Amino acid sequence: MNDSVESRASWVVAIVALVILAVAYGGPLLAAVALKPIAADLGTPRSVPTLATSLSYIGAGVGGIFMGWLSERIGIRAIVTFGSVMIAGGLMLASSGGATELYVGYGVFMGLLGASCMFSPIMTYVSRWFDKRRGAAVALISSGQYVAGIVWPAIFQIGVEAIGWRRCMVLFGALVAVVVAPLALIFLRPPPVAPAHGAVHHGPASGTRVAGMHPEWAMVALSAAIFCCCMTMSMPMGHVVALCGDLGISPTHGAAMLSVLLGSAFLARQFWGWLSDRIGGLQTVLCGSIAQAVAMTGFLGTTNEAGLFAVSAAFGLGYAGLIPAYVLTVRALYPATEASWRVPTVLFAGLLGMAGGGWAAGMLYDHFGFYTPAFAVGVLFNLLNVVVILPMVVRTRSLQPRPVAG
Repeated sequence: MNDSVESRASWVVAIVALVILAVAYGGPLLAAVALKPIAADLGTPRSVPTLATSLSYIGAGVGGIFMGWLSERIGIRAIVTFGSVMIAGGLMLASSGGATELYVGYGVFMGLLGASCMFSPIMTYVSRWFDKRRGAAVALISSGQYVAGIVWPAIFQIGVEAIGWRRCMVLFGALVAVVVAPLALIFLRPPPVAPAHGAVHHGPASGTRVAGMHPEWAMVALSAAIFCCCMTMSMPMGHVVALCGDLGISPTHGAAMLSVLLGSAFLARQFWGWLSDRIGGLQTVLCGSIAQAVAMTGFLGTTNEAGLFAVSAAFGLGYAGLIPAYVLTVRALYPATEASWRVPTVLFAGLLGMAGGGWAAGMLYDHFGFYTPAFAVGVLFNLLNVVVILPMVVRTRSLQPRPVAG
């Protein structure tokens, strides 16, 4: 008897989810590609457009907890459709005025009301369609960010040069609504009901200790860890195009470098998904964090174009498996019935890290006039992540799950 929930429909849902996320993730990338033109047009330092992108991450994290809970009650179709409309509205508002409109458009509409309906709810939703190959499926759909990175930066760079960043935002906002909403309404139907037995479907019992700790303390540790690694992760993603401009590398090549970074991450994420199905999510987090730290050090002393292309590719290969590995860790260590709020809560901490890293790099650049101090801070945060995760990995390998006393 086959107790698996997986089917051909599972992979159809996963592919559609990948397309939705690939389109939705274009919004933050547009601000990264147009960072210097936006700052010049508004007459502000670079920390202003980077703060707008950071606000979108914070908004997505805060809203994701509620949207994850709400999607369990009204369905993923309604949530994703609503989010696509809000992302479109946010981009149009951001393009219409100065720094205030940029902040509100990105932070409130794109982030709090738009992107919050995408990543966390979709990740949790798709994970319910899989059990045997959940790691591979989660890795695939979470690669939407990297598909976006392959497709959009070069297009945005051409668009910004041809018609300006404001019109680019308007046109891309319309594209999000036209593409994402119909896909959600047609393909995102309710997930299959898991069999009544089997830990692979339902996870451990409520109250089971995690890595020898109370479940809530383990959540705090995982949240701190993902915050630290995402601080590092966001710095090259948000600033490599601007870094290239500072070094005399053409904006077109800078956008291509961002595409290489995210494209290599897309290819590597499939490997990390395969690995996580074999060694577990938490062990994959540790391996990916070490790989990211090593690659991040390459940005500290590399100034030539060929070297930066190589470092960008290495960085993408290193960090690619981290976010889906955290999702798999939560699904493995906590009951499936708690996934709709635990997954978005941990990812919220990651989005705070993404917001903090991108903003901090902009602030440090504005203070020092070059990016080396910012990237050094990124390496430090990555090492803090290893300090948190390594003991958890050791404990999970040496301790058997047992109920919380009292």
